[in-house]
Amino acid sequence: MSKLKYFLIAGLLRIIGAMPLGMAQRLGKVVGLIAWILPTKSRKVTDTNIAICLPGLSAAEQRRLSKDSMAHTGMTLMEIPLMWEWPVDKCLGLVRETRGLELVDQALASGRGLVLLAPHLGNWELAGLYFSSRYRMAALYSPPHLPEFEDYMIRVRGRLGSELVRGDRRGLTRLMVILKQGGVAGILPDQSPRGKTNAFAPFFGMEVKTMTLVGKLIQKTGAQALVTYAERLPQGQGFRIVVTEAEPRMSDADPVVAATALNQSVEKVVRLSPEQYQWEYKRMRHRPPGEINPYNPNRVC
Repeated sequence: MSKLKYFLIAGLLRIIGAMPLGMAQRLGKVVGLIAWILPTKSRKVTDTNIAICLPGLSAAEQRRLSKDSMAHTGMTLMEIPLMWEWPVDKCLGLVRETRGLELVDQALASGRGLVLLAPHLGNWELAGLYFSSRYRMAALYSPPHLPEFEDYMIRVRGRLGSELVRGDRRGLTRLMVILKQGGVAGILPDQSPRGKTNAFAPFFGMEVKTMTLVGKLIQKTGAQALVTYAERLPQGQGFRIVVTEAEPRMSDADPVVAATALNQSVEKVVRLSPEQYQWEYKRMRHRPPGEINPYNPNRVC
C-alpha cells in the first residue's frame, strides 16, 4: 500500500512540476482560499495562532492575515513540486533579488562554520537550493512517513551537492564535523522538537517546546548563526532571498536563554512578512505540563 501511495504522490508531483510558476501559484492560491472558506482544521489552527501571536491586530486585521496566510500556504504547496522537478538553473532563475548576502560571506570569511536558520516562511525549499548552490552545505531533515519517498527527497534536495543528514545521533555528529570545517548547516528552527533536546521558551509570548539543538551546535563548534528565507514577490515575479542577523545569546549555556534567542530570531523575520508564514502549523501544541492546549481548550498538556 505504501508503494502505491508513493507512485501516486510521485506522479502528482511530476504533473504539478510541469506547470509554470504563475499557474502553480494561482492554483495554490485557490486551494488555500477554499481551505480558508470551509470550516477546515487548517483555518481553525491559523486563526488560533494569529490570535495568540499577534493580539495587537484588530479582528478585521486578524481575519485578513488568516486569509492571506492560507493563500500563501497554498502557493507554497504548489511551488514545492516545481523546486523538486524543475532543472536547478530554472529554479535559481526565480531569485530576482537578494538582501543581506554579505552577512553570510562575512561569517564564513572568519573561518567559522555557519548555522543557517530557515523558518517556514516563504519558500524554504528554494532557500535551501539557493544556498547549496553557493556554499558547502548540509541540511538536517526528518525521514518522511513513506519510506519509499526518502530516496526521492534526498535526490532532489541534494542536486547541487548539499548533504542531507538525518536528525539522529550520527547525523548530528556529521553536522558538527561540517561546522568545525567552516561549512554551512541548514536547519528549520520552528518545529516542535522530538526527543529530549528541547526546552520551554517563549514564542510570541507563549511558552512552547523549542529545540535546543542549535544552541548546542554553536557551543560545541564555535559556529555563528544567521536567519534566511525566500520571500515571495507579487504577481508571480519570483522571489527575494533575505538574510538577517540572529538574536544574540543563542549560544548561552542556559538552554532556556538559548532557546528564547532562537525563537526571537524566528519572530523577527515572521514580523517582516507575516502573511507568508505557515500559521497552519500547531506550533503551540507542546506547552509546559498543566497548561491548556490552545487548539483544544478541554485538554491540558
